[in-house]
Amino acid sequence: MRAYWLACLIFAASLSAAQGASQDSSEAKPSPQLEHFSVANADASANACQDFFKYADGKWVAAHPIPDDMNTWGVARILQLWNETQLRDTLEKVSSNDSARTPDEQKAGDFYYSCSDEKTLNANAAAWLKPELSRIASIKTKSGIVSEVAHLHQTVDGAYAPADNQTTAAVLGFSGQPGYDDASHYVAVFDQGGMGLPARSFYLDQDDKSKEIRAKYLQHVQKMLVLGGEKTEAAKTDAAVVLEMETEMARAAMDPIARRDPKNLNNKMTLEQVKALAPSFDWDLYLKLVQAPATQQYIVTTPAFFKNLEVMLREHPVEHWKTYLRWQMLHGNANALSDAFSEENFDFFGRTLQGTPNQLPRWRRCVQSVDGSLGEALGKVYVARAFSPESKQRVLQMVNDIEAALGRDIDAQDWMSPETKAQAKQKLAAVMNKIGYPDHWRDYSSVKIGRTSYLENQQNAVHFEFERWVAKIGNPVDRSEWGMTPPTVDAYENPQDNTINFPAGILHAPYFDPSQDDAVNYGAIGAVIGHETIHGFDDQGRKFDLHGNLRDWWTANDGKEYEARGKCISDEYTQEVPEAGPGVKQDGRMTQGEDTADNGGLHLAFMALQADLARQGKDMDAKEADGLTPRQRFFLAYGFAWAGLARQESIRTQVLTNPHSYRRYRVNNVVSNMPEFWAAFSCKKGSPMVRQNACRIW
Repeated sequence: MRAYWLACLIFAASLSAAQGASQDSSEAKPSPQLEHFSVANADASANACQDFFKYADGKWVAAHPIPDDMNTWGVARILQLWNETQLRDTLEKVSSNDSARTPDEQKAGDFYYSCSDEKTLNANAAAWLKPELSRIASIKTKSGIVSEVAHLHQTVDGAYAPADNQTTAAVLGFSGQPGYDDASHYVAVFDQGGMGLPARSFYLDQDDKSKEIRAKYLQHVQKMLVLGGEKTEAAKTDAAVVLEMETEMARAAMDPIARRDPKNLNNKMTLEQVKALAPSFDWDLYLKLVQAPATQQYIVTTPAFFKNLEVMLREHPVEHWKTYLRWQMLHGNANALSDAFSEENFDFFGRTLQGTPNQLPRWRRCVQSVDGSLGEALGKVYVARAFSPESKQRVLQMVNDIEAALGRDIDAQDWMSPETKAQAKQKLAAVMNKIGYPDHWRDYSSVKIGRTSYLENQQNAVHFEFERWVAKIGNPVDRSEWGMTPPTVDAYENPQDNTINFPAGILHAPYFDPSQDDAVNYGAIGAVIGHETIHGFDDQGRKFDLHGNLRDWWTANDGKEYEARGKCISDEYTQEVPEAGPGVKQDGRMTQGEDTADNGGLHLAFMALQADLARQGKDMDAKEADGLTPRQRFFLAYGFAWAGLARQESIRTQVLTNPHSYRRYRVNNVVSNMPEFWAAFSCKKGSPMVRQNACRIW
């Protein structure tokens, strides 16, 4: 249920960044420079009213081709590289075996050391794998299948983390999450999972490109099984079994558009009812092994998926399940094994799905791995080094200004009743704003991290995080907890705890730049703040009340009015995406929430800038020394925040799996709906950037 602002820039990187062969540690260390907004970035040869993305970003894009080890490249990626460089400097200092290190420094440093030690990885991967393979080989019954599923959930990342399409865990996902009806406490949640491809459509679509990807996936599974010790012909047969089983899971899974409606996921059951869905799965054994607290209620997001699990347990022999679990184990641990495993994993998930020619250097993959596994231990040092109290205070003031703008915007809506407006403003007043980093840092003292086995370190970190979420079941929700690490270049809103969250990682140029004027900062980070603020009132967020409970607080007529305006947006964004390849079309129903947040967020940021300049006695439309008005600088800064490009394969994967539109449309579609933009650049009726049927909710 979390909505990420830059997820379309960041999500695919994890598929390739954590994989691949090491580069020599003697490689030159990059010293990236942050990108700062400049009016010189505008392309004077382009027409702002014809294609604003090209006008604002075309010049920068032409001068910054995608590096060979990236699937996308842009100003966000450069900031990400800058952040990772800060983290590497810290990790290299604490990776020596020094007894003077603090406990957090020891864990982060030794984790980084074990990841960087390529010689040990290559020499010991087979020995590390042997007990995992032996566990699976010894399975003889369905109870053995359940035991292995529990083990994989405790050692391979993903089971506790719901996502847009499914968890990435073997068979199913399990976690403690805030309840839909009572968000003050965590409840036990079973979710659909089990698939290695990014979404169910990758298994079911029948176009030529989808068939080609499935054929390559089949080859990839076969090669991974061979690396795991199978003979080639046996692995070929087993790969077909894996694809068959995952396809059966995909057919039973809920599609991502239906998953966007939280009412579809809120299926409350007793344990006896859960057992009735799939009696052949030993639920008591699973819950015992994962140390789940006793509870009266479970949420099963997709009952049909679990009914299908029963069919699969009855129809597939134990040997099929052993094959599937062996694949899932190899797939989930590939980045912590030898170069042969990580290279093969990268070849499919990096080259085939993202179009990326080469892997990231090992130091970047290891920095990302430490950040993902021990992020708050590492984040403390990052914050002290890279995020000042003055920056935090200025961002907080912008948040307050933008929330005040939403309050005025709610008052101004002529389609909302007084009753609904009052409820909306109560929800807005209850939002918790979190800036930069947690007030209380996570305690990693129970996580055992050594210097000799990267695989063991990774599994121990996963075990800690999985059990941390499972242990939440039945306990009060902690709204102060963060779902992102401090160095992350992203932001999110969580409707179930009614918070908006801005990690320190994104609060640098070109998003937040203390050296720039208010027009630039409101256009860049202000749009991010507005985006996350609107998520509490998008087509998903509006279904939760001020306490985070799933409750319809709208009058019937206001709900219909909202839906009509939402359909305008979803229709607008249902479009061909030529950058993704021939015939690839975005479904605006899947991206409606993010598109609503983009449109409403920029509008709020503009309103806040107007109020800010009025307080200073400044004119929004007075030309300044650079020849531009604050209004123009605002929109150019927004456009520059999206400067970048992506490989065709990566865009295709994004369009088919991700609820965010591609960057060009996050610029052009938004400004074409805004009369404030038309006025900034004197765009005439009939221009592509002047939409005849302009959509607006907020």
